[in-house]
Amino acid sequence: MARGQRTNLASLANSVGDHSPVEQITAMPSRSAALDELTPNPHNPRDDLGDLANLASIADMQLQPAVVVTKAAYLKLYPHDSITTRFVVINGCRRLAAAHKYGRTDLAIVINDDIARDRVTLISASIAENVDRQDFDVIEEAKAVEALVKECGSGIEAATRLRKTQAWVSQRRALLELAPQLQTALRRGELAIREARSLARVPLEQQVVRWQAAQEKKNDGAHHGTSDQRSPGPSRIIAKALSQFTSQPQLLADVLRTHLGPDGVKTLLSVLADQPATV
Repeated sequence: MARGQRTNLASLANSVGDHSPVEQITAMPSRSAALDELTPNPHNPRDDLGDLANLASIADMQLQPAVVVTKAAYLKLYPHDSITTRFVVINGCRRLAAAHKYGRTDLAIVINDDIARDRVTLISASIAENVDRQDFDVIEEAKAVEALVKECGSGIEAATRLRKTQAWVSQRRALLELAPQLQTALRRGELAIREARSLARVPLEQQVVRWQAAQEKKNDGAHHGTSDQRSPGPSRIIAKALSQFTSQPQLLADVLRTHLGPDGVKTLLSVLADQPATV
């Protein structure tokens, strides 16, 4: 996966095991529950449920039930969470959101408290959701992996659960060390994962500057028909950051810190502090 595109959740579904309670859902009976009886999983690894337009038909027909656990089973794992409904939706949070949006009053559910036997299993079940053919973007995936590592207590155990290498787990976790602007670029596919992993090793305040310098170099290479061009000089990078100061003041600060160094920044601040205010 060269860029920050979405990755198939089917590859993560095996994390719960060969006899996963998630895989046993089809053998369990479903029932109906009013929407006010359902709370979406507070620990859903998705930040954004995305565009629900493809679920608009749920107003008339629900093709597959949502998987829920009872309030009591959930609170055994997360006693400090505030749950006021009878059930917590583990797989089917998008369907629940679509039901609210498009005027449905109830939802078909399957109650499966076995997936709440421990936190690792619950998180794995959340990751394994592939019911609506919706996939994580790479940052959501990284956050889900990080949550699983914390619950497992080690990256080794998380890798075993996910049937991935330890290096893969480490690389995904490293993406969370990126500056927010770079995480956004990664999600949009503007930043390759290989580049993102490299930038994640750079101090946070220098990451955006490094990326922009690399982008400038690529653009210059494309303009001149070659990729063997020098990186843009400091004045060019500073001028660009200055032009974006109104919307991104932190960017200019990062650029100056990178090119001036700690002593240069102190000198600049001293000079600015000595200048009389003008109106």
